Amino acid sequence: MTTAHPTPNPAPFFTPDPQTAARSRIADFARWAARHQGAGAVHEPTDYEALYRWSVTDLEGFWEAVWKYFDIDATTPYERVLAEETMPGARWFSGATLNYVHHAVRHLHPDAPAITALDETGAAYEITGRQLRARVASVAATLRDLGVTTGDRVVGYLPNTPHAIIAFLATASLGAVWSVCGQDYAPKAAADRFAQLEPTVLITADGYLFNGTTHDRRTASLELAAALPTLKGTVLVDHVGLTWPEGGGQSGLVVPWEEAATRVEYLAITPVPFDHPLWVVFSSGTTGLPKGIVHGHGGVLLEHLKTLGLHSDLGVGDRLLWYTTTHWMMWNLVASTLLTGATTCTYDGSPAPQARPDLLWQLAARHKVTVFGTSPHYLLAMAKLGVEPAAHDLSAVRVIGCTGSALPASTYPWVRDHVGAGIHLASISGGTDVVSGFAGSAPTTPVWAGELSAPHLGVALAAYDAEGTAVFDQVGELVVTRPMPSMPVHFWNDSDGSRYREAYFGVYPGVWRHGDWITHTSHGSVIVHGRSDATLNRNGVRLGSSDIHDIVERLPGITEALVVGVEEPDGGYWMPLFVVLADGAVLDDALRDRIRDAIRTGASPRHVPDEILAVPALPHTRTGKKLEVPVKRLLQGVAADQVLNLGAVDNPELIAHFARLGAQRRRRSTDHP
Repeated sequence: MTTAHPTPNPAPFFTPDPQTAARSRIADFARWAARHQGAGAVHEPTDYEALYRWSVTDLEGFWEAVWKYFDIDATTPYERVLAEETMPGARWFSGATLNYVHHAVRHLHPDAPAITALDETGAAYEITGRQLRARVASVAATLRDLGVTTGDRVVGYLPNTPHAIIAFLATASLGAVWSVCGQDYAPKAAADRFAQLEPTVLITADGYLFNGTTHDRRTASLELAAALPTLKGTVLVDHVGLTWPEGGGQSGLVVPWEEAATRVEYLAITPVPFDHPLWVVFSSGTTGLPKGIVHGHGGVLLEHLKTLGLHSDLGVGDRLLWYTTTHWMMWNLVASTLLTGATTCTYDGSPAPQARPDLLWQLAARHKVTVFGTSPHYLLAMAKLGVEPAAHDLSAVRVIGCTGSALPASTYPWVRDHVGAGIHLASISGGTDVVSGFAGSAPTTPVWAGELSAPHLGVALAAYDAEGTAVFDQVGELVVTRPMPSMPVHFWNDSDGSRYREAYFGVYPGVWRHGDWITHTSHGSVIVHGRSDATLNRNGVRLGSSDIHDIVERLPGITEALVVGVEEPDGGYWMPLFVVLADGAVLDDALRDRIRDAIRTGASPRHVPDEILAVPALPHTRTGKKLEVPVKRLLQGVAADQVLNLGAVDNPELIAHFARLGAQRRRRSTDHP
């Protein structure tokens, strides 16, 4: 793809107020780095371009500055910032021991809110710094009693509530490894992830709220526990007020949350090496089981302090409310808000409940939120519904963060006119793989409508063409040419590292290829065009096509299935499911309903496609692999000769069929905007 950027060096849509930019934490960091690190050519603290250039040319100097500026408290000091610069395999801060949890709780004011818990009923409660520390200490002691030691795994089947953050911090304080999954995942889908980890303890809730309905997940929780044979214990959370079966309905140790979290204990935090596993987040599972991506204590600590403290300008007195589920990487950043001393808000429910679609804006106003995080889909939905966020007092909001997919240019004027003219709209692109952002915004960067302001500090980002040459003002593969501390330590059960290398370094050896199409513009911004691989990315939650294929292809009347996610020019996201019918089968409303119900039950409601279409057959490679990415690109209107080699397709005439489907879809969109 070599599409040129249509408007070189356009005027910014938004320029930060100079005084506000000068007071920001990133400007303070730039001044500090210039004094203490001799930060290259950074003479003006609000000159983001100069600061960025230094951050990627002097990696050791930059990350040492982050370490010192945020006063990282290591139990033993590091010997060198970057002992070995290779990808994969970079060794950061060798010799250092520390613990993420120590830094998450050290800035807590005893009597100020650390977490504000919200839900779609509008109810709220606060957990102070003193209460949070006490509950983390209590749950950590309970986990120890259940046999959890350093390196063991604890998993959560939980909605986005304080229970998840407390359980995570308690786990990590012991040097144990955390992983969490939202309860809209079916037990089998959750077990496909968790069983790989051989967990010692499961922490699970009785249910969650969504769009006016309380979803009972007691049976699902017990099914999941039964699918995890290594469990020594289960902690049962009473979140929505349902009664658990006597004894938890299973063998083994069962502890109610109220008992686990109310002991009087001292919080003893275990120091661990810099790259000791902190959590395992899972890939979408496009082919086979989801991959367990392991991140380390130190890498996450530094990356999240940079992202939240510098790019999002969070600090003591701020409040962050970012809509997320626990299995989206944004939940990890919601938890890490505590590292900055700011208050984090959890939210359980639909982002736009039918009865009150503007509820999140109401809550942001009521709780004086300073950073409000959401997705392009949400902002587009607000505009279509005619919601007026500015009808609420949003005077405390200074940043709207937006991630999950590309934010269309048309949304920027809507935010200005209906939310607030002085609010910084920060579009961000990153990944579960680094549990952070590659490009986004900062208090010192201008904003161009439809674009991400700049690569993030410390991210040596480029757009590569097929030959591995960096290109500007044309579409290329998003790559990172130098290591980041939060790149995965390894994949779970990948002893020789082959799956890790294949995932990111198989196309450009020694260079991280992420799987996004981007344009790196000559004025410094980044435009994201969507996934270049087959991963489904629905409203920021990455889903596995194999989860859907496995369910649908077991149904009577279906011989094969293919689901793809198509980013559309207006900012929409179309996720069609194509099915090949068995002889005599008809794709009528009854079969469509059976397919949707099977996916909803077997995977989650998020996996249900937007449309189900019958096709005569599916194209494959000569070795039988479904051509997921080529079909997606054909549906987007890319010419067949730019998408694939017809000689490598088992049924070449099908390519024209999918190209016609895409053209019909685009015509309908044009005829009915």
